[in-house]
Amino acid sequence: MALETSILAISPHKHTTPLLALLVPQGAFPSSLGRLDEAVGGALHRFFATGDFTGKRGEAAMVYVEGPADRVLLVGLGTAKELSTTAIREASAIAARRASGVGVPSAALHVAAEVFESVNPRALAQAVAEGLPFGAWNFSDLKRPAKDKRADLRRVDILAPAKTKTMEAGHRIGSAIGAGQWFTRDLQMLPGNMCTPAYLAKVAKKLGTQYRIKVTVLDGAAIKKEGLTALLAVAQGSAEEPRFIVMEYRGARAKTKPVVLVGKGVTFDTGGISIKPATSMEEMKFDMSGAAAVLGAFDVLGRIKPNVNVIGLIPTAENMPSGTALKPGDVITSHLGKTIEIVNTDAEGRLILCDALSYARRFTPACVLDLATLTGAVVIALGSTAIGLMGNDEPLIDAVRAAGERSGERAWPLPLWDDYRELIKSQIADVKNSGGRAAGTITAGWFLREFVEDFAWAHLDIAGTAYSDHDTPSRVKGPTGSGVRLVSDFVLSRKP
Repeated sequence: MALETSILAISPHKHTTPLLALLVPQGAFPSSLGRLDEAVGGALHRFFATGDFTGKRGEAAMVYVEGPADRVLLVGLGTAKELSTTAIREASAIAARRASGVGVPSAALHVAAEVFESVNPRALAQAVAEGLPFGAWNFSDLKRPAKDKRADLRRVDILAPAKTKTMEAGHRIGSAIGAGQWFTRDLQMLPGNMCTPAYLAKVAKKLGTQYRIKVTVLDGAAIKKEGLTALLAVAQGSAEEPRFIVMEYRGARAKTKPVVLVGKGVTFDTGGISIKPATSMEEMKFDMSGAAAVLGAFDVLGRIKPNVNVIGLIPTAENMPSGTALKPGDVITSHLGKTIEIVNTDAEGRLILCDALSYARRFTPACVLDLATLTGAVVIALGSTAIGLMGNDEPLIDAVRAAGERSGERAWPLPLWDDYRELIKSQIADVKNSGGRAAGTITAGWFLREFVEDFAWAHLDIAGTAYSDHDTPSRVKGPTGSGVRLVSDFVLSRKP
């Protein structure tokens, strides 16, 4: 269950709570917190005066006080130059994570009034509403309840001088995106024996019923009839039947061209015959993170109901080794009709995506964005800091980058120069599915470009950002829901 947040028009010195988080800029003690400081016996001012807390970005300190709050958590936003929605989102996440660690079921958060001089109220409220659930997220659904388990953080009240329509509007957007990202992370966390292609289809149908979104699911027979043969080829080594999921959100006029979102849904990736090393193979349950992000984005659409048209396409399958599995050296035919030489069965994500990109043509899209944990090479290139971005349309790439900057999910463009196309040429087919180690992320992007016809397209390689193998002050180890905020911002910023 996602964290519940709301805006309350009340001063922090009048609000009783087990824990009050204060987001403050670096420097002197904020004068706007004077009355609160009086209510807690001057403890906050003393903390600043001694230098025990400076407000440096990401800094956090808990102060135990007597007053309306049992504890006050100070979280730094950094210098005036660092004040931004990204810093506010991050600080809100840190606050929620610390509150979760203490074990309080509810808390409150207040942003020092001085911050409003640098960030507008709507953007500030949205950033807080996105950051709080990001920091509070945890997954214990598959664990037996502990006898001494602390309470989960379920509610945070955002305290503001006034409950304005501007802040309410920002909170509405932010809480929807935060809930969509929570939804995505829950889905990512499920193991492969539970989150199968059929399960993803059930999740999509449930969203469709909940939000009145049209959902069509193609099973194995329907996939074969449609000619999605690259998807079938990836799935043929598994006992799990593939699915092809089509979601249609219609919030604008029928003639308005839709944005199409494509999500890679490999629910478990062994590498197939080109099998992966055993070490950390359990993390390959995250290979459906692109599909999870698309489903999360549709959860956001359902909550906000914007005036846009959005199509979601999710090809989903398992990639397993068996006597029926796809083999290196095989040649298959794609939905578009191009033939593909298989040189590496672990380059399977691009195979299911190429069929989805071909299928997207029937919707006459305004643009297509695909999200995929596509290559390990992007982790080498960009680490876990940025999403790899490629495409065939510069204005679209610029728009995606801008959405990434606003949402705090930054994307960095890589070139799709014609020179790289040479690396995926095949002697016996139209194209081969891997160009080798050199420029691995780019050649994967070039492979997808081979199946894009007559529409603007951008590819987001989220392999480095979809999940993390370590904790940070703002989140626990595991899935991040990468792409939900970026895609939501991109879609919501489009004109009807």
